[in-house]
Parts: sequence; structure tokens; C-alpha cells
Amino acid sequence: MDHNELPQLSDEAVRVLGALIEKSKTTPDYYPMSLNAVTAACNQKSSRHPVVEYDEETVVIALNALKGRSLVAMAVGGTSRTNKYKHNFLTVYPVTDGELAALCLLFLRGPLTPGEINSNSGRLHEFSSIESVNEVLAKLAAHEPPFVKELPKRSGQKEARFTHLFAPVNESLEPALAVEPARRSVSEMETRLEAVEKELAGLKEKVEKLIKELMG
Repeated sequence: MDHNELPQLSDEAVRVLGALIEKSKTTPDYYPMSLNAVTAACNQKSSRHPVVEYDEETVVIALNALKGRSLVAMAVGGTSRTNKYKHNFLTVYPVTDGELAALCLLFLRGPLTPGEINSNSGRLHEFSSIESVNEVLAKLAAHEPPFVKELPKRSGQKEARFTHLFAPVNESLEPALAVEPARRSVSEMETRLEAVEKELAGLKEKVEKLIKELMG
């Protein structure tokens, strides 16, 4: 592979790579990952932008493309007969823990400000301050070839956003991302509401059962 040029990955391959990097850090007990687990990680409703619904065939195509770039490998060993996958990102690009965390977030969420990286990185890497995030982004941008670049500020934006360069830059994601916290909170509310409805249905059933017993 020509290390003077980054691979231009598809959106699907970027999502798969980001999901593998994330889960290697956040759920190491379930890593390496089966095809089913990788697909579920790609399609998560939280911590993803945009939210997608990939089928397994889409994920297999992305995994094969990443294997062709040496960025993903099959995990060998263990008693399970299921194929398991792991990322090889650090073998190809030996970056620091903080740099990997920043790239992972950009792979999974699209363009982000340093503040957004700082507030969402907790499970991947604890940055000591916003300054340390800026230092990491500066190093990634100064890498040869650059891993990230700063996007022009849009009107009304206080902080500049950064995007990774492992795929063609899609700046159209930016306006949608600005409303992501609201969309995410709606999604969380829906999940909570569903849980409350299930609980109420269970209570209703118990009450009806009690009434029947009392009447009987």
C-alpha cells in the first residue's frame, strides 16, 4: 500500500472500520466480532451519524474491501466456528490512543468540532482538556498524508469542524449533524416511552389477574 496516499473508502467501509475500532475499546470481551455483531454495531441508533440499516451482504462487501487494504483481518483461534473480524488499523497506521479515538469518532459520526470530540470520547479515551483534543487534531492534520482536515466554518458556527480523509469529504453531512443531539434525544425518549409502555402493560396484566382472583 502506498502510505503517501490514504485509501478512499466507501461510507459503508468507514462505518464498519469505526464500529470495529469502537467495540475493541468499549466491549473487549465481545471482540473480535462476528458478522452479526459488526452489522448490529454499524446500525446502532445512538452515537452514529447518519443512522443506517445495513444488511449483512453490505457489511461483508465492506469487510472484504477493508481486508484488501489490510485494515481488517479474520481472527484466528478460539473454539467458535463463527468467522470473527478485527481491525488492523494500528498495524497499518501506528497512531496514539488519543488519535485513534478522534478518528474513530469521525468515522462513526461524520464531521465534529473539538468540543464534540472531547464530550463524546469518554469510553474510547479520556482527553485531559479541549487543548489536548486540539493537539491531537493538529497532529492528525500534519501527518503525511494528512488523516484529517479542518472544514470551513459555516455561518453561526463558533467552532470549526474536522473531518477524516479516509473517504471523499461529504460536507453535506454538516447541517444534519448540527441537529443530531435533538434527534438523539427524541430517539432516547422513544426508547424510554417503549419501556414505560411495557411496564404499564405488565402492571395492567397483574391488576386484572388480582381482580379476577378477588372476584373468584
